[in-house]
Amino acid sequence: MNKNEKFVITINRELGSGGRTVGRKLAEKLGVEFYDKALIKALTEKYHLSVEEVEKLKGRSHSWWAEFKHKVSLSDAWIGDAAKYYQVTPGEEPELLTTDDMFNTEMEILKGITEEESCVIAGRSGFYVFRDHPNHLSILIQASMPFRIERVSRKQKMTEEEAKKTIEKVDKMRENYVKYYTKSSRYDTRNYDLVISADGKTEDEIVDLILKFIG
Repeated sequence: MNKNEKFVITINRELGSGGRTVGRKLAEKLGVEFYDKALIKALTEKYHLSVEEVEKLKGRSHSWWAEFKHKVSLSDAWIGDAAKYYQVTPGEEPELLTTDDMFNTEMEILKGITEEESCVIAGRSGFYVFRDHPNHLSILIQASMPFRIERVSRKQKMTEEEAKKTIEKVDKMRENYVKYYTKSSRYDTRNYDLVISADGKTEDEIVDLILKFIG
């Protein structure tokens, strides 16, 4: 990946690995925007966007995404609300399902963003959406189950048993999602340029590893 040209870094991560925080910090270090798949999903639903509507927006202006961002005011609070898509209440099935139309719309929005700016994107199918992008770095961040349980229980104030159940549900949901839309597994390391284990590392140390890899 050449960071002197327009680029996209996608981060697939296991729940509890700290991957989303790594993505945000990495974007800050590189001086680019960070986008979460949950934000794009929330944006799509809130404004009832479709593939056709996104194409119309693109056709109106070369800087359509910058204008759209300004118009809808993507504030930290709004992003925080969007992130709730990744939270699972113990005892409930994760409601992180999507439709084919929504998936295609999200994909068009993400591709449109990367046509206009460099960015870091955390999401379940980033490796697939940008597989043909000429300047794309695909990363997977994993961690052992004990590490993930400890982090999720601490962050979401759950018991270890609740955290384990949550992780298992989200793992299954995300894997089913990826298999359905990409005909691949998110655990297939051939989909990534870099695979990192979070065990024994801080989020800042993982960011430094990625920056060294980029060069």
